[in-house]
Amino acid sequence: MSDTSQTRTNGRSRPEPADDGRVSARIVIPEKHPMVTLLGTADSLLRVIEHGFPAADIHVRGNEVTATGDRAEVALVQRLFTEMMLVLRTGQPLTEDAVERSIAMLREEGPDGPAPSEVFTANILSNRGRTIRPKTLNQQRYVDAIDKHTIVFGLGPAGTGKTYLAMAKAVQALQAKEVNRIILTRPAVEAGERLGFLPGTLYEKIDPYLRPLYDALHDMMDPDSIPRLMAAGTIEVAPLAYMRGRTLNDAFIILDEAQNTSPEQMKMFLTRLGFNSRVVVTGDTSQIDLPGGTRSGLKVVQEILADVPDIHFSVLTSTDVVRHKLVGRIVDAYERWDARQEAEQNAPLDRKPAQRRPGKAAAARAPRQSHRTES
Repeated sequence: MSDTSQTRTNGRSRPEPADDGRVSARIVIPEKHPMVTLLGTADSLLRVIEHGFPAADIHVRGNEVTATGDRAEVALVQRLFTEMMLVLRTGQPLTEDAVERSIAMLREEGPDGPAPSEVFTANILSNRGRTIRPKTLNQQRYVDAIDKHTIVFGLGPAGTGKTYLAMAKAVQALQAKEVNRIILTRPAVEAGERLGFLPGTLYEKIDPYLRPLYDALHDMMDPDSIPRLMAAGTIEVAPLAYMRGRTLNDAFIILDEAQNTSPEQMKMFLTRLGFNSRVVVTGDTSQIDLPGGTRSGLKVVQEILADVPDIHFSVLTSTDVVRHKLVGRIVDAYERWDARQEAEQNAPLDRKPAQRRPGKAAAARAPRQSHRTES
């Protein structure tokens, strides 16, 4: 790597040609950003950056970072460090996951795309020192869609934050007095199991189905206030069957696990919409627990309402999974397996492996039996 003269602007330098035809740029980190906050403990974040830019040579000396390589790669490295410093200025620490997602965002969206620093600092809700915010670009688009549309469908695999972010927006709307109540509902469908008779009152029987919604509420609100708000009807958690015949005004309504609704149930739910209300429907069409032969209302509704104004479909993918990294890989593996299974089922008959059946040809190959009888 050659050491060429640089022109520095705002902590960055314009790329200059190196001796081997590549370009080199020097990024100067201001003293207000300690290098450990930018590079991570034991250079953990630096290793993520090096892995994200394998074609570039990245070296650190004091408070200067030098990147050498293809012009486009070096420009991305410069922009990444700028975005990282913008995040640090908000007081939010950098994580390996955030840096990985920033690199992916910069590559996919290009120079005119959304800035990672804007996505990762768009706070929705803060409670007990914990801030809830989008962690991917698709999540940010999903949250923006909830602000702009009356009905939003959040579609995607497990762990993409569909329900959690919708719950955060509901609590935010309640606290801002944009709505008077929050209504959370789920279809009471067993996930591949038969629980049989459950003892207790009706609410005790349905409580296991609704427990994930209670858990999310406790993350976002003072736990002591939740029973009071539920007793007053400000927050309602109920099975989907309880929605029939109602008109829901001045409410933020969330239908979770919507892949387990029938087309008739989905129509029933959507037509509960009243004045000054918003609806978010979340679900994963790869995890349908309906009895065999029953079509998912979440699949059907995409065909029916795709062109209806003020209704938006947000699609999240395995890249938006914010749980353990292995969850995203599991989702991808299942999607590949499903695609192979579907391809095999839809393959023309002449391409499918022939099944052997006993027939004339088999009979002709069989050893002949003697018809003589011994005396």
